[in-house]
Amino acid sequence: MVQQRPPGAAGAAGGRGLRVSGGAVASLIGLGLLVVFMVQNTERITLSFLFWSFTWPLWLLTLVSALVGALVWFGLGVMRRHRRRATRRDDRRD
Repeated sequence: MVQQRPPGAAGAAGGRGLRVSGGAVASLIGLGLLVVFMVQNTERITLSFLFWSFTWPLWLLTLVSALVGALVWFGLGVMRRHRRRATRRDDRRD
């Protein structure tokens, strides 16, 4: 008896599997390297900024820096997409 698969089901016979983009692979590698760096750097450091001074573990500073960088990167991408959409919208009106 032949078993039928539902449409869109991935399998070896269909030649389709889980596809991961290059950006996702690079992000996972970067995340892995970040975790390794954080695990290896656990000593406490004193930070001075303007008139503030505080002590943090280096891994926490690394995590906060990475999160701020990711938010800035994401924000710049959103602004770029918005600007491109506005330009395309204006071009269609002309």
